[in-house]
Amino acid sequence: MSAAVGVDQPVAGERPRSKRRRRRWLSWTVVTLLASWAVIRAGGWEQGSFLTQLMTVTPYGAGLAALTALLSLLRRNRRAALAAALVCVAMVALVVPRTVSAEQPATRGASLRVLTVNLFGRGDAATVVDLVRRYDVEVFSALELTYAEAERLDAAGLKQLLPYRVLQAEWGASGSGIYSKHPVTKLTGLFTPIGHNMPAATVALPGGGEVQFVAVHPNPPLGRMEREWNAALRGLPPASPTAIRVLAGDFNASLDHRAFRDLLDRGYVDAADQLGQGLTPTWPNFRPMPPIISIDHVLADRRVAVRRVEVLDVPRTDHRGVFAELRLP
Repeated sequence: MSAAVGVDQPVAGERPRSKRRRRRWLSWTVVTLLASWAVIRAGGWEQGSFLTQLMTVTPYGAGLAALTALLSLLRRNRRAALAAALVCVAMVALVVPRTVSAEQPATRGASLRVLTVNLFGRGDAATVVDLVRRYDVEVFSALELTYAEAERLDAAGLKQLLPYRVLQAEWGASGSGIYSKHPVTKLTGLFTPIGHNMPAATVALPGGGEVQFVAVHPNPPLGRMEREWNAALRGLPPASPTAIRVLAGDFNASLDHRAFRDLLDRGYVDAADQLGQGLTPTWPNFRPMPPIISIDHVLADRRVAVRRVEVLDVPRTDHRGVFAELRLP
């Protein structure tokens, strides 16, 4: 029996062509989004909470671009594959320098061994004290320092190792403190903290030298706090021609953030970045989930040489600690 007149018949190959078009459309959509990401990161044009947080995972964006290029090539979409590959190259160019050690300035001054840990209010005190003892830490920047945590640290032996301190502990996450092996003087008027407590102190070193030290912990750039986070990083003191300054703590920022790079441009270097460890992640340090982003840092005056950096695990906190051995000019 013949087909009824006027009834549309499916055209051979229509469905495969439609499926290919949808795949091509999807490939180009992903490529366009990745290209936009790369352009925003390269230009430092992130605005708002979402894009600011997205910048933190730019190293993974490079991997996503490589995967997109491979899938597009397997689907014979050569133009999309080429575009994705170019985006991958651009992102890699932005992050790979962090794996290369930089030349250090010639210095003849004293060494300064610094440790920073966001304690999460409950970091294992015995481990922290063991790290201070093992690495002969001279200045310790303690973030999310509660009154109870401060008591646990001293009970574990920190008072004997680092007897001098400028503490601004709190009941919750806003507490911070500076512990030192050498005499300290509370430093006021250096800047206006925005976010958590951020104590500053002048550390008197053996031989008569001094270092100005700040425990840094702005609020994270979540939602409406993104503007406050930007203001907090802008408000941190620049390097000084008359004093050596070290900023150490949980910056809630990575090298992929314009605000953090602007801070470095004001006269600092990132210790981990200087030794090719700028991609070593510090948060979130939960088990079995490994840390994925680098937001804990030790920043030093550009005239300071970085001799050693180690990223360290501390039980019961979601951050890894950062140890840096510096050589002063």
